[in-house]
Amino acid sequence: MFSTLKIGQPAPSFKLKGALNSQISRYDLVDYKGKWVVFFFYPADFSSICPTEVMGFNSCIADFDVKNTQILGCSVDSPFAHIAWAKDLGKIAFPLLSDAHHTASMDYSVYDENEAQSLRGTFIIDPESNLRWYQISDKNVGRSVIEILRVIDALQTDKECPVDWKKSEQTLN
Repeated sequence: MFSTLKIGQPAPSFKLKGALNSQISRYDLVDYKGKWVVFFFYPADFSSICPTEVMGFNSCIADFDVKNTQILGCSVDSPFAHIAWAKDLGKIAFPLLSDAHHTASMDYSVYDENEAQSLRGTFIIDPESNLRWYQISDKNVGRSVIEILRVIDALQTDKECPVDWKKSEQTLN
């Protein structure tokens, strides 16, 4: 059963195995308390759009670091598949988590039962582990890493930010 995601409420917790630098570890949302987290789901390793997104996040890792933001990618593939895929892609600076049992995908309402994969879901979680923003899209539409950076900037102001607001611009209050 899918959970009801609510902005401002605690993000669904998870404890998942994942891969980073050819090492398999366990990742738990509580480990990131005090940091912003971008938790993004993608359909599958070794696919067409997914590597463009992973490498898009990877190319902006320094921008996320200065915003005190941890990136966590997630698919239903195994940690071993993540390691093999990362070798094909090149060095990835953030963990790729394995939702082999589909629990996180279901908790975050992105699981596609017909395909046994996740949809593209992006979730921004604040330092207190509350869900602050999310977007879920069809598997055929890649997300914008630049937009996610912009949204983090806006959320971190804790003020009202108008359409297309950028960090260099004034907020509404």
